Amino acid sequence: MCKIDEKVIMFEKLGSAIVRRKKLIFTLFVAAIIASGGIGSAVFGKLESGGYSDLDSDSAKAFEYLTDVFKVKEPVIVLVVETKDGLTKPESVATATKLEQEIKSIPEVESTLSYWSAGGAPSLKSNDGNSAFLFIYSKSIAWEDIESLGKQVGKKYDGNYENLRIYASGTGVFASAINKKIADDIKLSEAISIPLTFILLVFVFGGLVASGMPLLVGVSAILGSFLVMYLLTLFTGVSIFALNLITGLGLGLGIDYSLLIVNRFREELHAGKSVDEAVKRTVSTAGKTVFYSGLTIVITLASLMLFPLMFLKSFGYAGVTVVVMAVLGSLVALPALLAILGKRIDKAVIRKSAITPKEDGRWAQTARFVMRRPLAVVVLSLVILSILAAPIKNIVFSQVDSRVLPANNPAAFASKIISDRFPGQEGNPVEIVIPKGALVQPEVTKYISEVAKVDGIVRVSQPQILGEDVRITAVHSMPPRTLKGESLIKDIREIKSPEGTLIGGIAADYADTQIGIAKTMPWALAWIAVGVLILLFVFTGSIILPIKAVILNILSLAATLGAITWIFVDGHLRWLVGDFTVTGAVDTGSIILVAVVAFGLSMDYELFLLSRIKEEHDAGKSNIESVAIGLQRSARIITAAAGLLAIVFASFIISGVTSIKMLGFGVAFAILLDATLVRALLVPALMRLFGERNWWAPKSMKRFTINH
Repeated sequence: MCKIDEKVIMFEKLGSAIVRRKKLIFTLFVAAIIASGGIGSAVFGKLESGGYSDLDSDSAKAFEYLTDVFKVKEPVIVLVVETKDGLTKPESVATATKLEQEIKSIPEVESTLSYWSAGGAPSLKSNDGNSAFLFIYSKSIAWEDIESLGKQVGKKYDGNYENLRIYASGTGVFASAINKKIADDIKLSEAISIPLTFILLVFVFGGLVASGMPLLVGVSAILGSFLVMYLLTLFTGVSIFALNLITGLGLGLGIDYSLLIVNRFREELHAGKSVDEAVKRTVSTAGKTVFYSGLTIVITLASLMLFPLMFLKSFGYAGVTVVVMAVLGSLVALPALLAILGKRIDKAVIRKSAITPKEDGRWAQTARFVMRRPLAVVVLSLVILSILAAPIKNIVFSQVDSRVLPANNPAAFASKIISDRFPGQEGNPVEIVIPKGALVQPEVTKYISEVAKVDGIVRVSQPQILGEDVRITAVHSMPPRTLKGESLIKDIREIKSPEGTLIGGIAADYADTQIGIAKTMPWALAWIAVGVLILLFVFTGSIILPIKAVILNILSLAATLGAITWIFVDGHLRWLVGDFTVTGAVDTGSIILVAVVAFGLSMDYELFLLSRIKEEHDAGKSNIESVAIGLQRSARIITAAAGLLAIVFASFIISGVTSIKMLGFGVAFAILLDATLVRALLVPALMRLFGERNWWAPKSMKRFTINH
């Protein structure tokens, strides 16, 4: 085991180095974080609200062809112009013309197209003949410019305009609305969660000085991550939604790791060690657990980078970054501060029982009770998990659209107006490109007639011929980012088409994205499973424990997804989680995100628990005693950390953005379920049933494990 033991020596050396240069290390760390916050704050103007497309798909190729060859540009803003007396009344025509000319004069606007400027095009008017479209095209394709234009137009024109009523929608307006909503929600969430968390930290840590430690780690992780995200925006797109994961994980892991480090430091001090020796011992034991715990979460969250969506990649970037920052803060800055504070860590005591943990207490008693009836506990726990998981059979996947915003948000309301009043998705047609289609005109004509027969197609345009290439647009009746939109694209693609035909548009983009996710999923699951199994084996020296941990986490995850389905698909408990638009489906990317984050955090607590159990077992205690004492030493930390982390994520439930609300609920629910039913009951019960076999591994593989 010499090679792996070098890792143990590495932590001992790290602890010694921190003790020798504690003030310098802490000062440099604080300076670096302040600089990171100053520079990283610029990230807020660089983030995007899109990122749901597979850029390697056929629909992406169609978009590129339309842009490069046909010079097609999508409207970034769609205005619905509502008249009182009809579209053709002289007063309405005059005001609408004035409005369009006014918008054209905006420097960022390249061109406009409306019912009136298009000569009364029937496709641009509503069913009742009282409303019409006005499309706005941007000069710039840069995301921040599109969002800025959407904000400008929405603010100025959404509402009454002389004798007209204007409703603003489209990509730019939606981006501006959702970015503002998320920014406001983050401020409100932090205003609630940070003070509440600090109050509970005082109770958990037992003193004012110790309770400030998680904020050091959490805030440093958040600010450091902002800097990295800002640097990433210079090279690639990053989703605005990633900010919620950074704040949630930053504060949450700051709590988790600080509890583990400070608790172990106190243990060593109360055992009679000097401050310097206590710091060294803490880094070599709890520090090692933090390192491997962080590595487990990094492996899990890194799987998000495999997906073709920028939305999910962004969470991979953000998640990996904030975990690394939290680990650095816990292994470097926190031990340095503890070395400086020494026994003053117990100053300003509020609750004495939190200062000196009991050697034997209710958690050890709970473990012994469970291990006296392991089979009954396992069966009962599995029944509860099965009941919670049952609603998952109703889960339906979709993708984020304007309904993710509150129903009374102007952008969401405008989108509903469009779907209610207009016969088809005029602004979101299926785009069909046939390279060299002009050379096979009879084949193209037959193909168009077949497309027109597809259920859901409202009308098909006349072919636009440019050189040898042909472009066709097919307007459909259903929202594009739905199962119906995906089914429509499947039906169109099954029609025999001229060679080289490309199907694009929003519905095709959605369909290709779902296909891309489905193709990537097995690779992501394999990455997580193999990475976690190997890491847990190295950490525990057991073949059984890693497999058992993964299975338990899958069961816990199934229960979480069942609860999410019951609430966000079936529409229950809106009185508890806050009102949202029930669409009968959940965003695929958001569900993947919740699952990956919940799985990673569950493994975090698994390592906390197994570390102490193995430490006791390696010291010569029996399997039962190792579990009882290990649970007593770690369950208090796990439960407190889980409760506090759940509060951080539960604060996202107040968000008006449904996908953020779902992230907050899903992760909080998974954390609490894992820390109670799984860690307190199932783990000790299964440890008892497997007995000494828990620690089995072939002798030839033992050399790849670490000592505790």
